[in-house]
Amino acid sequence: MYKLWLILLLPCIGFSQSFKQVKDTTLLKQKIESMSKNTNSIESDFTQEKNLSMLSEKIVSKGHFVFKKDNLLRWEYNSPTKYLIVINKDKILIKDEKKTTKYDMNSNKVFKEINDIMLSCVQGTIFKSNKFKTAYFENEKYYKLELKPLVKNMKDTFKTINLMFDKTVSSVVKIEMIEASEDVTTIDFLNKKLNAAIPQELFIIK
Repeated sequence: MYKLWLILLLPCIGFSQSFKQVKDTTLLKQKIESMSKNTNSIESDFTQEKNLSMLSEKIVSKGHFVFKKDNLLRWEYNSPTKYLIVINKDKILIKDEKKTTKYDMNSNKVFKEINDIMLSCVQGTIFKSNKFKTAYFENEKYYKLELKPLVKNMKDTFKTINLMFDKTVSSVVKIEMIEASEDVTTIDFLNKKLNAAIPQELFIIK
């Protein structure tokens, strides 16, 4: 079921940079919680990169991302193909070049869990989840939260999920998902606008 999440979060700040463990995790958690509390909206371009162990070439997609409290998300892929995901509270819409599909979150536990993970990644609150063991690292430019899945089904799919923040902890700048197969998907958020006015029409599901 977690493979479905990869479809919804299909994305380099170099992770080769040297990281060390954060000494004062309490302070970092406070910064992340403050960020989450004070962030009402995020608008950003994104680049998604998929590295498959069976392929030598990377699969790169680009698009536009919008988040608005509470529980409103819009992922719009513009290249190499058109693909749209809209989440409006308990409703989800997925649209490609051929068809549009709608789901009720309350009647589908898979989508509900996907939605919760997506929101907590974007808001930076995923470290509070009891489904992960979290370690905290930093270098001169970034903080990194390294999340190891504790739930069996998720462990079967993901080896590690990494969240990257800049040192100001203004928002998540990168999400990296390392699968059990060693395939890696990353999303870089670019040209971000925080707390800008976001039209409600972007999240309408008809």
